[in-house]
Amino acid sequence: MPAHIALTALLVRDYDEAVDFYTRALGFTLVEDTPRPDGSRWVVVRPRGATESALLLARAKDEAQRARVGDQTGGRVGFFLHTDDFARDHARMTGEGVRFLEEPRHEAYGSVAVFEDLYGNRWDLLQPALAPAPES
Repeated sequence: MPAHIALTALLVRDYDEAVDFYTRALGFTLVEDTPRPDGSRWVVVRPRGATESALLLARAKDEAQRARVGDQTGGRVGFFLHTDDFARDHARMTGEGVRFLEEPRHEAYGSVAVFEDLYGNRWDLLQPALAPAPES
């Protein structure tokens, strides 16, 4: 198997509120939620249909980590959620209370809108434009 990024850790305040947001509001699938001996949990969610990439929801355990919750990328978009139906997912997410920071844009690379997760991390909801068919 070729190398790939399997997990990205995302600092959260609370496991249960994070699981609720990512599964309900964003439609992710809960892959694993395993208690650990130190009282933490190994919590993995992934976008519905994804097979290789996932988020490890990691509860912040000290003041330095708590200060970074919601600001892991310095205020820029740090996460990119691809979809095959932008209008459907934008409407569903808006209905679930997801806060979009802009109206949808249709760029050369696809349809996109920036939203915030429950902590303020910025994400792109993105439906990539179809690549042109190769010339014969």
